[in-house]
Amino acid sequence: MDGFLILENGAVFQGKAFGAPGEKTGEVVFNTSMTGYQEILTDASYCGEIVVMTYPLQGNYGINAEDFEHKQSFVRGFVVHDLCDEPSNWRSQSSLHRFLAERGIVALQGIDTRALTRMLRQKGTMRGLITTSKAPLEEWLQTVRQAPTLSMEEPVPTVTCAAPYQVEGGAGPHIVVIDCGAKGNIIRSLREVGDCHITVVPARTGAETILAYQPDGVLISNGPGDPERVPYVIKTVQELLGKVPLFGICLGHQILALACGARTYKLKFGHRGANHPVQDLETGRVYITSQNHGYAVAEDSLAGLPLRVTMKNLNDDTVEGIRHLQYPAFSVQYHPEASPGPRDNLYLFEQFLTLVGRG
Repeated sequence: MDGFLILENGAVFQGKAFGAPGEKTGEVVFNTSMTGYQEILTDASYCGEIVVMTYPLQGNYGINAEDFEHKQSFVRGFVVHDLCDEPSNWRSQSSLHRFLAERGIVALQGIDTRALTRMLRQKGTMRGLITTSKAPLEEWLQTVRQAPTLSMEEPVPTVTCAAPYQVEGGAGPHIVVIDCGAKGNIIRSLREVGDCHITVVPARTGAETILAYQPDGVLISNGPGDPERVPYVIKTVQELLGKVPLFGICLGHQILALACGARTYKLKFGHRGANHPVQDLETGRVYITSQNHGYAVAEDSLAGLPLRVTMKNLNDDTVEGIRHLQYPAFSVQYHPEASPGPRDNLYLFEQFLTLVGRG
């Protein structure tokens, strides 16, 4: 079956469809990771997006039950150059095609992903339509251009948990995770590094309710979309500052900055991949990081605020980390829990546990 990806600038890419038949609109983004398609597809931060993989071969090691970051997939579509129909790996339990088909996700193979990625880098992120149906170009373009941009949507309510829940076990400090789309490996990392007792709460949970759990620390998770679209989380973080140690990851980093009076902005095409170099300004050390975000903290908005920039992206000099100068609170833009990507930054969980006094 033929399939098509139509961008809002009128560009059309034709390929062979796999996964599920259908039609979806979304923000078209690219990821430069060489591995980790399962983790990417189950990362709730991709809610509302059509993901293009720049590494040509996908599906070669299949799908397994252990590497999910979320029980669901929230991507709107998936685009690759070559699909491996016969995965080979001792952990493989299913194929990429079957995984996508079971979840109703439209995917395309045989696309010139180099040309598509170059267009997104030059023109910036665009809305797109991925479809297995044929229609006149004018009809496709009307559908794409009438679709809301991701900055107009509110994806966090779609991906957050419906009710608070406890993670079984853990004799260490009690950490409350504000779930804006939290990756499973954040929970696993807290357990691995500090044997933490963890309570996960929905994104709309207020500060009073969180403090009633008597946490030793609060982690603001990653998640999708524009951080300004979650004012309720920003308000919660404002009320938690100074009352409990805070650690923000990705969207949580942007939320902490906004809670302190800073500003965020949308990047031209975002950072999505597992090889982004970030320098720790306090030690001078450079780390290779896993990233997935379309927004960043505006450094010029930090002037006069009680925040210090702790990390910078060496590709484009954007802010990758901040620390509060008065309260025990810090955040990073990248994913220290990786998945996919390097595990060089697990030490940040240790720093967080040191802040809570149990590290």
